[in-house]
Amino acid sequence: MQKQRHIGRAQARAWRRGLPLIAPLGTILFLLALWQLIASLELISPILLPPPAAVASAFWKALADGSLLKHATTTLQEMLVGLGIGLGFGLALGYAIAKAPLLESLLSPLIVAFQSTPIVAYAPLLVIWFGTGLTGKIITTAIIVFFPALVNTIAGIRSLQPSLLDLFRSLRASRWQTFRHLELPAALPIILAGLKTSSTLAVIGAVVGEFVSARYGLGALVIAARSRYDTPLVIVSALTMTLLALALYSLVAYIEWRVLAWRRRSST
Repeated sequence: MQKQRHIGRAQARAWRRGLPLIAPLGTILFLLALWQLIASLELISPILLPPPAAVASAFWKALADGSLLKHATTTLQEMLVGLGIGLGFGLALGYAIAKAPLLESLLSPLIVAFQSTPIVAYAPLLVIWFGTGLTGKIITTAIIVFFPALVNTIAGIRSLQPSLLDLFRSLRASRWQTFRHLELPAALPIILAGLKTSSTLAVIGAVVGEFVSARYGLGALVIAARSRYDTPLVIVSALTMTLLALALYSLVAYIEWRVLAWRRRSST
């Protein structure tokens, strides 16, 4: 009897661990079934909402002729380069502002005014300045990911307890030692949370730039498919954008899990 109880508890624990993985899959299957039902009953015109089979056919066709991979690779390149540039500037400027309140007073009005303007307003101007190549899309992506990185870096650095800073000063720690052993570990959780936000925004920045003017990229593929009323291909492009965003977000979440392993060990 005791053994059966032990087995039952082990199965319950295994079920609780697997539930976070099973639940999203169940949601996806439910949405697919609902989509197929709507398409079968023709509650919505197939031109507006094609059945899943038509979307799957468009996916395999675009994958077979190489067009989907070509456009997705272009968008991914813009995302990664723009994300790197935006994060670099956001982290550096955020740290400088956190350490120098005067710099915040000087730059805050400009930063807030710049960020409050929708990115679609800047995208055409960037195309005029940098042309229709990758540069304009990369800069658009960098702009949209810059602000979350900036704000989270400032919040992370300023979250330090003054007593800890006083302790490091009393130990005559250098600026580098203070940054490496105190400021960076304390700010990392907040900075990485901002990085997860920025990773999803990178897709938006790249695609907005492609919507304005581009020959390649998922945004350009959407424009081309829309002009032909090829709704299945539009959906394929949108789902590919979603997959890219999820992949990048998952990568950042994994990095966060590995980098912050020391916090989990210290809490146990």
